[in-house]
Amino acid sequence: MSESDKPKPGLSVFFPAYNDSGTIASLVITALHAARRLTPDCEIIVVNDGSADATADIADELARTYPEVKVIHHPTNRGYGGALRTGFQAATREFVFYTDGDAQYDPAEIELLWDRLRDGVDVVNGYKISRSDPLHRVVIGRIYHHTVKRLFGLRVRDVDCDFRLLRRSIFDRVTLEKDSGVICLEMMKKIQDAGFRIAEVPVHHYHRAYGKSQFFNFGRLFKTAVDVARLWFVLVVRREHLRAAAAAAPPARGGIE
Repeated sequence: MSESDKPKPGLSVFFPAYNDSGTIASLVITALHAARRLTPDCEIIVVNDGSADATADIADELARTYPEVKVIHHPTNRGYGGALRTGFQAATREFVFYTDGDAQYDPAEIELLWDRLRDGVDVVNGYKISRSDPLHRVVIGRIYHHTVKRLFGLRVRDVDCDFRLLRRSIFDRVTLEKDSGVICLEMMKKIQDAGFRIAEVPVHHYHRAYGKSQFFNFGRLFKTAVDVARLWFVLVVRREHLRAAAAAAPPARGGIE
């Protein structure tokens, strides 16, 4: 059988959405068109994380209009990590892609990640070409990025670029537990330590056109610092996830491409 005759793998795309009524419709439609170009076997999932605006109604209308779209509603806000965990659990296809519902990334660029998939690559991680945020967010983001890279021994260029394509089978060995935004740090650390192979692709990052960040205030920054410290103790000091992974399966191939 030639390469062109082989059936294309399935793709799940999901969006964690919280008060994203101004952007979620265009994102879902863009993602659906991009996914259809890549494979006939695709699904789009919106995880409405207890939004207080019209996100729920818009998502439900998208699901009525497009058969590939389904919606999961959290009755109350569970946090970014809670929304990601729901999305990964709901995904049914071989590959899973996610990005945020605020339109700071272009879902059409999933094709750039898809092109890097080949035998042996388990994760294709986007990294921002240039961060299109206010200066204070750029500065805080860089401090956070360099700090956690050193603390956790991470080799990826951009820990917090929420534009990722992953094999769903990764989560047979990697268990995510965090409900806060540090889930991205937890995920990449556990994936790297489990030996999965990661490829990296530059992607564009855009100004926020609607809504406001839920992260950049002093209360959340302090909570994030506490969460990072606790995660560091669990993953770097105690390393319980490594013992669990070793008991579950032989080491994966590992590496960053």
